[in-house]
Amino acid sequence: MSVVGARPQFVKLAPIATALSDLGHEHVIVHTGQHYDPMLSDVFFRDLGIPEPDAHLGVGSGSHGVQTGSILAQMDEELERFAPDCVLVYGDTNSTLAAAVSAVKLHYPVAHLEAGLRSFNRGMPEEHNRVLTDHAADLCLAPTQVAMEHLASEGLAARSALVGDVMTDVLFTVRDRIGDQQTANPLLPELSPEGYYLATIHRAENTDDPQRLCEVIASLGAADKPVVLLAHPRVRARAASHGVELEQGSVIVRDPLPYPELIAAAIDSAGVVTDSGGLQKEAFLLRVPCTTVRFETEWVETVDLGWNVLANTPDDILAALTRPAPSPTDAAPYGDGHAAQRAVEAIVSRLSI
Repeated sequence: MSVVGARPQFVKLAPIATALSDLGHEHVIVHTGQHYDPMLSDVFFRDLGIPEPDAHLGVGSGSHGVQTGSILAQMDEELERFAPDCVLVYGDTNSTLAAAVSAVKLHYPVAHLEAGLRSFNRGMPEEHNRVLTDHAADLCLAPTQVAMEHLASEGLAARSALVGDVMTDVLFTVRDRIGDQQTANPLLPELSPEGYYLATIHRAENTDDPQRLCEVIASLGAADKPVVLLAHPRVRARAASHGVELEQGSVIVRDPLPYPELIAAAIDSAGVVTDSGGLQKEAFLLRVPCTTVRFETEWVETVDLGWNVLANTPDDILAALTRPAPSPTDAAPYGDGHAAQRAVEAIVSRLSI
């Protein structure tokens, strides 16, 4: 059983679903409904070829406690209905933690995909979710050697396996499809290739405080090229309540894009600016310069290799966004595009399925 509820999890689910099918395993998908905007949910299932969910909890928006509690309240019934051999949870959302806790309490084996990532920022809800899930899980599926080292330092080495990053799997598939011109960049011909930056800003620390949101938008507005801000409905609502105009200076506001079109837009951009975890890594894999509006990142390899810069003051954000291209690299810290198969094989062998 896979339990998913947010955009990054839908992307990770795609190669896992394919690998399970190829290896002949029955696969039940539970969609918590944590992201309920069709652009962030249903469209990903269609565009990435994921089977329709077998159950939809419909939890919707709410505080961390409300979302987590609502999923917990409904998961027991789904677990008893399907009686899975393993519950696979993804990443670091409220859906991840709630599904893991529910499964553990009912004695269903839990595997955590993307285990071992650490920001070491305990102010991030995601950090609590990922740490608690790793310690509850029977099997921690790590994407990188650094993640394996984190798990070992927490006493979890015996139940950890290095499988690589499934995001690499799906990204390479989508990238190749774009190369075959099956997916068009929706920002062209309105903007020219490398004639714009692509932005996603959504974290609470960058959007909940009016002054902070003003600083971030002002820095993007001062860029030397158009900055296409893909604004989640929550960000638009926050800006409206703060009285902050998102579309100022160089900033052009657009709706979030389906994953294949997002990748097409990133490939053609001069750079990415984001506070997302996934897009930092996707930019690196595409060899697109990235500026991350955070004080830390789980994907330290992207910074160490020069393709990602952490920036927080308006001046630093603008300087990082408009910096020269980094030195080329052939490094592949996130795997070879076959992580999903290794993850499924690890689940089968380590959990004796």
